[in-house]
Amino acid sequence: MRIIEAENLTKKYNGFTAVDGVNFHINRGELFGFLGPNGAGKTTTINMLTGLARISGGRVKLMGDDYTRNPKKAQALMGIIPDESNLYEELSGRENLSFCGALYGMDKKNREERADQLLHQFGLEEAGSKSFKAYSKGMKRKLTIAAGIIHEPEILFLDEPTTGIDVAFARQIRSLITNLHEKGTTIFLTTHYIEEAERLCERIAFIVGGKIVREGTVSELMAEAQEENLVNFALEGDFSLVEEDFRKNFPDYDFTKMKNNEVRIHSPNAFTLLPLVSFFEKKGLPVYEAKIIRPSLEEVFVKVTGIELKKMKNQKEGN
Repeated sequence: MRIIEAENLTKKYNGFTAVDGVNFHINRGELFGFLGPNGAGKTTTINMLTGLARISGGRVKLMGDDYTRNPKKAQALMGIIPDESNLYEELSGRENLSFCGALYGMDKKNREERADQLLHQFGLEEAGSKSFKAYSKGMKRKLTIAAGIIHEPEILFLDEPTTGIDVAFARQIRSLITNLHEKGTTIFLTTHYIEEAERLCERIAFIVGGKIVREGTVSELMAEAQEENLVNFALEGDFSLVEEDFRKNFPDYDFTKMKNNEVRIHSPNAFTLLPLVSFFEKKGLPVYEAKIIRPSLEEVFVKVTGIELKKMKNQKEGN
């Protein structure tokens, strides 16, 4: 079932088009990624989907119902984690969570119980009574995520959740996101980290200049970029000894000799491994590993958008 549908979604600011007629959907229980450089329209798209920015054109549906002109009726079903924390510096972690619960209409008993549950779940029990301003970046990010799910929303919007924090905390937050997804939460994630999108997301949309330039599952995107079939064979012996026979037996295949008795077989068409394994076995070169080589999501992104990963990272970090 489709939980969110965006149809020709558009946002203009004083003649500038930030989001230009995008179309996509998110299925219930799915982890959907929006991947693109700084200024591509990721945050603007989230703001329109969640009612934080007025839509210039197009429409948005939640479980089939159009909420374009009345986003408030959908907001109770949403959790929103902005790229910058929106919690109160002077309040404690527990007070911030309880306050957010009140905004979502939770009664005092339920929101306080839920706050304590989340502090425990996110490893913030000892920091629960401390003011938010005393938290580290990673702790602030975790509490911000906790605040966004205190009312157990149907769908969670995460905008650049691991930007600006250290590797250890980023790993913890990715684990938290994975756990939420495994429990059935639908998640819309924006990121400029390609490896993060590849690791977490089921489907991904590449957005550049306010337009979606490609969308699909990770496997679909990679298959599209695969121009030839590649398999690495690790042999118990030297491939050079059978090169001539290999060419005679497999005239349609090419190969590249790698280090340590490895050879990479190339083919423009799909091929099965068994005839190749049998050939090496008969030639006295047993195969102890055969690995299909696939393009990385980074290679797919660069091919589709023409944007280098280093450039995109530098844009985000302001270098």
